[in-house]
Order: sequence, then C-alpha cells, then structure tokens
Amino acid sequence: MQITHLGHAAVLVEVADRRILIDPGNFSTEWHDLRDLDAVLVTHQHPDHIDPEHIGELLVNNPQAAVYVEPQVLGAVELDRAEPLAADGSIDLGAVTVDAVGGLHAIIHRDIPQIGNVGLVITAEGEPTLFHPGDSLATVPKGVDVLAVPAYGPWAAMKETIDFARAVDATHGFPIHDGLLAERGVQLIYGRLGAMTGTTMHDLRDHRPWTPQG
Repeated sequence: MQITHLGHAAVLVEVADRRILIDPGNFSTEWHDLRDLDAVLVTHQHPDHIDPEHIGELLVNNPQAAVYVEPQVLGAVELDRAEPLAADGSIDLGAVTVDAVGGLHAIIHRDIPQIGNVGLVITAEGEPTLFHPGDSLATVPKGVDVLAVPAYGPWAAMKETIDFARAVDATHGFPIHDGLLAERGVQLIYGRLGAMTGTTMHDLRDHRPWTPQG
C-alpha cells in the first residue's frame, strides 16, 4: 500500500493494483491532474471534500474510474456518474474492499442540521487496513492499521481527536483535514497525537507516496 496525502482531506491510496482517490475537495489542487484512477470515493457533500467546480473535469479525465459517494452528495453536487455508498454498505474494487461506516457528520452546532457522512475502511489481502473517517469521530472500526486523523474542523476538539485515535488504536496515523490550520496548529496537534496515543504519527504534507511499514 502506498498513501499520498494530497492536501486537506484528499488522499490517494494505491493498493492491490488499484488507484483510489478519497475526498477531492476545494482546499487542495494537488489532485486536479490525476490520471489512471480506478475509483473516486466521497465521504460527504461539503465542498472541502468534493469540489463542485473541478470534480467534473477529474471524472472526464478518468472515464474508467468508478465513483461512489455518500448518498446525499447526489442531490448536492452535479455529477455525470456516481453510485450511492451508504453506511454499512460495501463495494469491491478488484482485490480491494471498501466498507462504509458511520452515517452522520459530526455536530457543528445544534442549529446546523446534520448531514450524512460515511467513513471508509479500505482493505486488501496481505495489506494494511486504512480508515478515512471523513468528518466524524463517532465510529471506531476494528482492525485498523493506518488512520487518517482529522486534525481540525469547526466540529472538532483536540480532546475528542485524541480519544478517537486512542480508541481506533492504529499502528500508524497521519493528519488530514488540516486546511484551516497554520503551521503552529498543525505541529501542536501532530505532537499531541504522537505523545498521547499509541499511534506513530507521520507528516505526509510533502505529497510524496508513503508505504506503511510494520
């Protein structure tokens, strides 16, 4: 498995001969020129997870890519092709399985209605298991080896993020959802996660492919 953090929530996963892009949102441009994708997966409808301005061009440039999105995305973003992926659903991408977990976005404020959100658990035989939770810390899948940890959002607090990482108890992790943080904020959360959980944290902001070891 190779993992490339393409900015904020966007993550490219290359595993079992499949290239899978998760959450191509508008806080990042690093994914705009990707080709040869086998799948595009979207956890929820917020534009920092699916960029309505550029998603169409991405799909045109990757006509072979399967597209699976949290069901409410279909009514919020214009897509020329996409299939719904609801919580507790599962899809097979060759030798790769993607399980959708959760169902609701984290609460931002009691006056803001909750929308749908699916966390994505990606597995392949003989490979680490990756969990990308989207914008929710409510679901803790078992057997996760690599955790994409949301570093900050208007719905998050550090105490909840640390407890979430402890509960998942992955061997490796890397911060995502960091587009609203300055460097000091990233280092603060990165350092706290490394010091206060059993997960070895990796800074992948250089956009280089990373292979989890051990």
